Amino acid sequence: MKKQIKLLSVAFSTALLLGACASSSKTLSESSASSETSSVSSGTSDTTKTLVYGTGSYGVGMSDAGLNPHEDYSGWSCVRYGVGETLFRLNENIELVPWLADSYKFVDDNTLEVVIKDGINFSSGRKLDAAAAKECFEDLIAVHDRAPKDMKIQEIKADGQTLTFVTTEPNPALLNFLAEPYTAIIDMQVGVDASKNVSGTGPYKATSVSDSEISLVSRDDYWGGEVSKKNITVKSITDGDTLTMGLQSGELDATSGLPYASYPLFENDNYNINSVATSRAFFLQLNFDNELLTDKNIRSAIAMAIDKEGFVNVLLGGHGKVANGPFPMKDGENPTYSFSPEKSKELLANAGWSDSDNDGYVDKDGKNLELNYITYPGRTELPILAQSIQANLKDIGIKLNINSTENYLEVMKDSTTWDIFGSAMVTNPTGNKGYFFDMTSLTESPKNRGHYSNAELDELAKTLSTTFESEKREEIAKNMSDILVDDCGFIFVSHLQMSLVSKKNIKGLTPMPSDYYEFSKDLVIE
Repeated sequence: MKKQIKLLSVAFSTALLLGACASSSKTLSESSASSETSSVSSGTSDTTKTLVYGTGSYGVGMSDAGLNPHEDYSGWSCVRYGVGETLFRLNENIELVPWLADSYKFVDDNTLEVVIKDGINFSSGRKLDAAAAKECFEDLIAVHDRAPKDMKIQEIKADGQTLTFVTTEPNPALLNFLAEPYTAIIDMQVGVDASKNVSGTGPYKATSVSDSEISLVSRDDYWGGEVSKKNITVKSITDGDTLTMGLQSGELDATSGLPYASYPLFENDNYNINSVATSRAFFLQLNFDNELLTDKNIRSAIAMAIDKEGFVNVLLGGHGKVANGPFPMKDGENPTYSFSPEKSKELLANAGWSDSDNDGYVDKDGKNLELNYITYPGRTELPILAQSIQANLKDIGIKLNINSTENYLEVMKDSTTWDIFGSAMVTNPTGNKGYFFDMTSLTESPKNRGHYSNAELDELAKTLSTTFESEKREEIAKNMSDILVDDCGFIFVSHLQMSLVSKKNIKGLTPMPSDYYEFSKDLVIE
């Protein structure tokens, strides 16, 4: 099996390296800006440095096209690229710290009072006060698909710089949600234009926005301090080869989402590679509308057939850690389902599946065990994971058909078209571990693609939602994780190390464990 994985890795790396040396069949648009552009051609002497940033983490396929934080996951783009900011943010230890907020206090279990820093303006020029923030939050609650359930807001009050949230019930995670990118505060008097552009409080202002590209300029009136004068172009590039060649050729100055097989190309004095361990998990959701997958023997067989260590150490080049649940394992912890193809075969046999016709696949009642796997190419490691799992499952006699498409959300609307969904998600983005379960694995979760349901998990989620004490919250979250893993409701493969790769002259482009903050005032082009 490991030989198969190594061959797959070699094949992938070879294709990548050959592609990087090939002609311009996959090069970026010739209109891409270089690392410095001058307006001399227009008759002036002003020179403004420009950074061209290629990323697989922006666009329709990632549900974050545009900068409107009140739409889908576009708040991530608003915050990532320095346009919007939230009342609180997460530091390098995933701890909440004030950002736009100056101070806060829980008046009681249902009332949170936040004082907003004075002297902050939107890029529109309007002052940020509690009234402006109230307008923004009220629009968020009115139109967003997740915020009303998350925040449980009954009423919002504004008085000068003091913003007061009154909730319908005790909500210990409210502070965490005030660091969620969908709560980025934007100027609702300006609103959201047709291109999904907004006016925020961050160090950068967007001058144009599309589903595939954002143009930014640095602000000279940023409340947080001086921002070096620069333009930034964010380009959505989902093909890993194109990202690699763009950085090699100089058409890109920095990237997010490079394939790990291409990292050795940039491990030299001409580039910076800044990395951080994250809670971003690669995991599988199983489709419980498929009767086959309601059999725990089959689910467990799949879980034990996946060579997680091979994927992390060979295909990711060690840039990650084996997962045993939604959150990174602690030192000394071992996976519940260890890699064991022989045990997988036993479980399939117990469920009545055997290779009766010697075609290499197990069958039952005259039909082979065949499953459809869907994923998306926006995160370059996901199609590689799909191929790895396809090889793993073939070893135990399960045929896996792969569909990697940007249009995966549309395809998945028909539950008969897929059985396993391979995706990536930051599982602990706001320091609130209940977030992952609320989003994906409770009976009524909005992103519960496979319609998984577990009554015990649902009840624990209710308890967690009203528990304020941090140690008890950790204990409940651990129990919830154990239930999900033991039941093979989801299968967790690995956690990702995030890296931003740039030319040597780019400073201050530093990833954070939460995967939110990429462009700050400290981003400099030397």
